This record gives sequence, structure tokens and C-alpha cells, in this order.
Amino acid sequence: MRYSSIFKSRWWALVWAGGILWTAYDVASAQPQTATVDNNAAAAEGTDATGAAITPEQAQDLNEALNAF
Repeated sequence: MRYSSIFKSRWWALVWAGGILWTAYDVASAQPQTATVDNNAAAAEGTDATGAAITPEQAQDLNEALNAF
């Protein structure tokens, strides 16, 4: 189906837009929900990108570096 034929009719345009929204919702809801919980737990514990715990000295060094700007 060509795009020019979709927009000749208002109803076909609405069906096409509904399909786009349905696809977007389907793709967005396909993500596992447990990953978000795990990431939030890791952020609350204070870990770096490798998963190692952040020491208070490292946090202080980061704070001083940010304040130096």
C-alpha cells in the first residue's frame, strides 16, 4: 500500500496512525520489567559502571572534582 493512497481517505489515515501507535506501544511494552528494578537497586547501593561498590573516598573525590568546575 502506498502512502499517497492512505491519506486519500480520512478513515484509512486513522487506521494507519492507529497501527503506528499500536506498534510503538507493543515495542515499548516488550521490555522486561525486572531490569528496571535491578538497576534501581544498584543505584541505591552506590555502584560504579563495573558493578563494584563505591567507597566514601571515591565519592568525596568525585564531589571535589565536580565542585572544581
